[in-house]
Amino acid sequence: QVQLVESGGDLVQPGGSLRLSCAASGSIFSINVMGWYRQAPGKQRELVAQFTRGGIIRYADYVKGRFTISRDNAKNTVYLQMNSLKSEDTAVYYCNVRSTYGEDFWGQGTQVTVSS
Repeated sequence: QVQLVESGGDLVQPGGSLRLSCAASGSIFSINVMGWYRQAPGKQRELVAQFTRGGIIRYADYVKGRFTISRDNAKNTVYLQMNSLKSEDTAVYYCNVRSTYGEDFWGQGTQVTVSS
């Protein structure tokens, strides 16, 4: 089992920035992929950015150049720096881990609202 705790969601104006954090605990050794998804009202959950065990980073096309995923291995924490936020970035952001056994673990979600 992997436990995930997210933080950093907030209300921000268009063009603003936020940094989300996700701290993992538990069976850290089993983590294969770790990253962020988001879900807007009435829409399906979608990938934002993720790290693979080998260090490969994937970004959704709609965040390339605006969002940056990073990690602190010593703290078992992944960050999502979000710049140039748009109203369409409004969503609940979820931290995700996929284990080497193919299991998915999710955090509780953190709300990001972009509005003037």
